[in-house]
Amino acid sequence: MSEPIAFVPRAGFEQADAWLGALRQAMPGETIVPVGAMGEAQRRAVKVAIVANPDPQDLGALPGLCWIHSVWAGVERLVADLGETDLKIVRLVDPQLATTMAEAVLAWTLYLHRDMPAYARQQRDALWHPLPYRRPGARTVGLLGLGALGEAAAAVLRAAGFQVRGWSRQRKAIEGVECFAGVQELDLLLERSDILVCLLPLTPQTTGVLDAARLARLPRGAQLINFARGPIVVEAALKDALDAGHLRHAVLDVFKREPLSADAWEWRHPAVTVLPHISAPTDRETAAQIVAGNIRRWRASGVLPPTVDARTGY
Repeated sequence: MSEPIAFVPRAGFEQADAWLGALRQAMPGETIVPVGAMGEAQRRAVKVAIVANPDPQDLGALPGLCWIHSVWAGVERLVADLGETDLKIVRLVDPQLATTMAEAVLAWTLYLHRDMPAYARQQRDALWHPLPYRRPGARTVGLLGLGALGEAAAAVLRAAGFQVRGWSRQRKAIEGVECFAGVQELDLLLERSDILVCLLPLTPQTTGVLDAARLARLPRGAQLINFARGPIVVEAALKDALDAGHLRHAVLDVFKREPLSADAWEWRHPAVTVLPHISAPTDRETAAQIVAGNIRRWRASGVLPPTVDARTGY
């Protein structure tokens, strides 16, 4: 019998039981036990833990722990909480997540492209006024971030007829997409984007990257979709750009503090659509199968899946 696997969610995590059930169903041959229900002998035997933004103290109670598998794709909070550590971190890499995100990018790009915010305002004012139509090929969508999510988004946007440009830290080559790379080329991407979609991971380098100067690089009347992390966009700079009419509209699914407080300006701003962090929810069943496969291969070979680079944060 293999040593048990610890399941370590953050205290108060409402979906803990559902995740535990999905993981046990995906790994019927494993003993998966919530860390709080483990005895001393089990804690000492644990080598791998499956985590959902865990409390570092709970991980510290597992003296033989070698690596942890997050059930989330984003691990910036986990990396920050753990600080300097020799513990190996594996993040979730789920093709279903990329598919779901690409669907959301296309849906909300079309929402902006077809002037849905304007028509909603006109409905409130009982105004019957058709707006001029613009073909997708006459509009450029800029993607900030060309990882798995960005590549999937680029494919569906191109299929819908949009011109697509993208930016990443390292140079990428994607068919049909004009690609920019490095800090020196970021402004070029911004200057050529009618709709900017942010899919960047949150790292020290990306925190606040969309500040007043960079938002000003966008063409007047450009629109923003942030499906990445709230701190990537400087909130005050975004509000100023919207108030001045430089940016026409922003679709915001992520915020510096979540849930968004009831008195936050974004709720009532006429040029903002607020979403409750729903652009690409993790699919428990597919995620559990991926975690199971990674642990199964590690059991068989002793080789870890790709781990998080502490320098980059992903």
